[in-house]
Amino acid sequence: MIKNLFKSRIALLYIMSISMVFSFSAWMSLLNNYVIEVASFNGSQIGILQSLREIPGFLAFTVVLVILFIAQQRLAYISMITLGLGVFLTGFYPSATGLYLTTIIMSIGFHYLETLNQSLSLQWIDKQKAPIILGKLSAAKSFASLIAFIVIFIMMKFYSVEYKYVYAFFGLSTSLVGIIAWIGFEHFKDDVVQEKKLVIKKEYWLFYILTFFAGARRQIFVVFAGFLLVEKFGVDIHNMVILLFVNACLNIYFAPKIGRFIARVGESITLRFEYIGLVIVFISYAFVENIYFAFFLYIVDHLLFSMAIALNTYFQKIADPKDISTANAVSFTINHIAAVFLPFLLGMVWLYSSSLVFIIGAAIGFLSFILSFLVPYKPEQGFETTLKANKS
Repeated sequence: MIKNLFKSRIALLYIMSISMVFSFSAWMSLLNNYVIEVASFNGSQIGILQSLREIPGFLAFTVVLVILFIAQQRLAYISMITLGLGVFLTGFYPSATGLYLTTIIMSIGFHYLETLNQSLSLQWIDKQKAPIILGKLSAAKSFASLIAFIVIFIMMKFYSVEYKYVYAFFGLSTSLVGIIAWIGFEHFKDDVVQEKKLVIKKEYWLFYILTFFAGARRQIFVVFAGFLLVEKFGVDIHNMVILLFVNACLNIYFAPKIGRFIARVGESITLRFEYIGLVIVFISYAFVENIYFAFFLYIVDHLLFSMAIALNTYFQKIADPKDISTANAVSFTINHIAAVFLPFLLGMVWLYSSSLVFIIGAAIGFLSFILSFLVPYKPEQGFETTLKANKS
């Protein structure tokens, strides 16, 4: 049984996904309380930290250069170990400079691993099964988050474990899993030899634009939605963990259903549903005054982002198989262009008006909604957008 596990590509995808989320969920769920309670951060400093966190994401295209010398699978193991190291060190340096440096280390490992995990998923999973399996992988990630939140809650609620030791536990866990996977799994050969140079094709333009907007919206949610709950409503670490726990439980249930929904109705309808939902949620964030309604928005926001699977499967259907690795790395960079400067700029806006930050997010969501009408009902190579279909 164990021997067969180490020969399964899907099993490796599950292990990479779970280990990545296990430590990153801990890092992220503790962050707002940690930087406010221990490091005394303000809105501007959290914006700077989040911008620094996204620089390695912006440089994700460098994966293409690295895989010239290191195989994708082996680089994924190195990324797991680096991610764990960054999380491990986070709690031991509660100053602005220390947090900036450990965040960069953590982020290099996380973004390389996320890029490689997504690339290998699209290469190894059949197109027809991709939405369903990606939905199950999303549910597995939520389960890992769930376990992380339970462990954090027990450690901090009942044993009053310090932040630094909580971070150390989760970081060490991911690094150890990376080492075990490196030793245990066989090396899988590529079914299609991947391009080893940057690929930016005009046929993928709609995917690139939607990816850029997705990165911008994600930053507003990741950086400022949680910060709003802590700063405006005074939500403590225990209640934040409970909220994230609820999110994880719901995603475990809904993510596979979302995958089946995408397989049934297609990417275009799913993306429209996601984008218009995000517009409503962001407008509501701007004016929310009730803490329970804010909790509700946070949960709905999280579930809507699970529909991002549709953007990945849209790309899988329109992409040349040999382009997946390099084009995926490029898309990760595009996704993080806004991420590099947006948290810093919106951190400045936050000092003036937190509502305006979420109004900007709603505007970005609306632009995405308009563009989603260009996604064909049945996208494929040569039929990437409805505009192309009209010309032919």
